[in-house]
Amino acid sequence: MSNNVSAWMAWEGGVDLAAQYEGKDGSMILVHVAEMVTTPIGAAPSGMILLQEAADAAPSLIGFISTDARIAEYFGPNIFAGTPFENAPGLEASIEISHDGDSCSAEVSVADTRIEVTMSGLSQTTRSTREANAEAPFVQQILERSSTSATLSVNGEDIAIQLFPDGERGEPSAAFTPAGIYSR
Repeated sequence: MSNNVSAWMAWEGGVDLAAQYEGKDGSMILVHVAEMVTTPIGAAPSGMILLQEAADAAPSLIGFISTDARIAEYFGPNIFAGTPFENAPGLEASIEISHDGDSCSAEVSVADTRIEVTMSGLSQTTRSTREANAEAPFVQQILERSSTSATLSVNGEDIAIQLFPDGERGEPSAAFTPAGIYSR
């Protein structure tokens, strides 16, 4: 069986957080970053950030991020085409990932915002394949270790968060992802 692919990205060393600000229904926090992301146009530490404190408010920060601006700009029109994220800006950022045993962390600096995510209680590694849907129009093949605990700080201030339930395709809301690929 052969499936043609029009766009793809692969990564290693990912830290993935999907949460909301505690007590603020409709708010959204997405931090999806990896120590190395490979695309057809190159490879660099990259990811995606969304900080939205209320459902009816504009995000305080949104964008695809990378240490290489070209790669940051690749994600929206290629991987996320047809989604609300298609036109999110590409932003240069510094991204540092660490992982050891049952914990991981990500430190991201974009413009004047510094974001730190830490996770502990990582599970054993599992393998998943998730088919495309309207929200995520790409096939996801991934190795992941879900987390039982996650923290977030923004500009040195600890932020109280509530993890989202696992996604409709079974994605954990907090995980370390040793490797994965999106393709469409």
